[in-house]
Amino acid sequence: MSPIIIKGIQLLLSLSLLVVLHELGHFIPAKLFKTRVEKFYLFFDVKFALFKKKIGGTEYGIGWLPLGGYVKISGMIDESMDTEQMKLPPEPWEFRSKPAWQRLIIMLGGVIVNLLLGLLIYAMIFYVWGKDTLTYDAVPNGMEVSKLAKSIGFEDGDRIIEVDGVVLDNVLDINRNLFLRSVEEASIQRANGLKEVISVPEDFGSQMFESEDLFPFSVLILPEIIIQPDSPAEAAGLMNGDVVLKTNGIPINGYSFLVTHLKEQKYDTLQIELRRGADQIITKKILPREDGTIGISSADKSVQYTHVDLTFSESIYDGFNYGFWTLHDYAAQFKYVFTKKGASQVGGFAAIGNLFPAQWNWRGFWSSTALISIILAFMNILPIPALDGGHVMFLMYEIISGRKPNDRFMEYAQMFGFLLLLAVLLFANGNDIYRAIFG
Repeated sequence: MSPIIIKGIQLLLSLSLLVVLHELGHFIPAKLFKTRVEKFYLFFDVKFALFKKKIGGTEYGIGWLPLGGYVKISGMIDESMDTEQMKLPPEPWEFRSKPAWQRLIIMLGGVIVNLLLGLLIYAMIFYVWGKDTLTYDAVPNGMEVSKLAKSIGFEDGDRIIEVDGVVLDNVLDINRNLFLRSVEEASIQRANGLKEVISVPEDFGSQMFESEDLFPFSVLILPEIIIQPDSPAEAAGLMNGDVVLKTNGIPINGYSFLVTHLKEQKYDTLQIELRRGADQIITKKILPREDGTIGISSADKSVQYTHVDLTFSESIYDGFNYGFWTLHDYAAQFKYVFTKKGASQVGGFAAIGNLFPAQWNWRGFWSSTALISIILAFMNILPIPALDGGHVMFLMYEIISGRKPNDRFMEYAQMFGFLLLLAVLLFANGNDIYRAIFG
């Protein structure tokens, strides 16, 4: 089956689950507070529905437009824009007749469900599949660092001890921490064994974003090589197990740097210095391919993750902690959306679909579902009319001021919010189409 179809099926299944549970977050408190719910729909039923059935005063159905879902609550100005009902005297079962605190709980229900669901899924992922760690001890050669990281004091071969006093389960998480969290300092051990503390500038995350250097740290893989058949390296007499020391006089201390350096420079002729065996130093002349490559791969297998199984209580703690930081990091990167570069990276349904694995994998499916659930919680609480957060904003105004916004204002606000969301939807999916065509 095509990877696109597999991703599409996972996306549809995930969104269906999340939408139904989100709307239940509104539906259940509405029923508890004896508020009439006229409709409960998965997807939108513009003009017609694929399925509908009325049970106990509520019409349950499945629409044909898979852009979300909704519950239509009596006496409320929502996306249905049914204003005729609002012209009639309020009835005791209507949303507008309920105390502000009850209306607030009803509107917060969907966001709360999405957030708790994301945390719970992460906890269950840790319980069922455990976690893979890459600790300080698992990277004996230390880290290979970019020019940007070197500019603030890091060096190739540094080993990460702590970041702001916290030992990382995965030392590569330092990339995400530096980008999205307010890291102040990192404790490291130099290749010579000395320990130091590196102070991190407050705007280092912005520097990473502007320079497009989002992964300034990678595990240092020694430049020990395997020779590919019929390659320039084989023709020049290089052998499996050779360690590259220099290329055209440039010192090489990591395999990743070697590969990047060759592709960037695209040498016509390459003078390469090697260590063969314990102490033999030799020099070879190579004629690289047009793209700069010479036909080698890494022989260093020093990076090994450690699998850890977790107890139920450990899974709850790790899952909730991971979910909290996932929400924090998503909110932290949201500021970049309002830059020219960030706006160009906004994605629609294709981008969301690409979160899922190309082959069916339950762990991948649930990980992506948890992430989308937390994203939905964050997006829905934004104070934009037509979103739950817009209703919450107006309810908070009512609670604080003691005055309700008038219905006419709410109608215009709802219309503005809907048009704004439609514009964002078109822009995001337009970006997907542009990237699909032009790369």
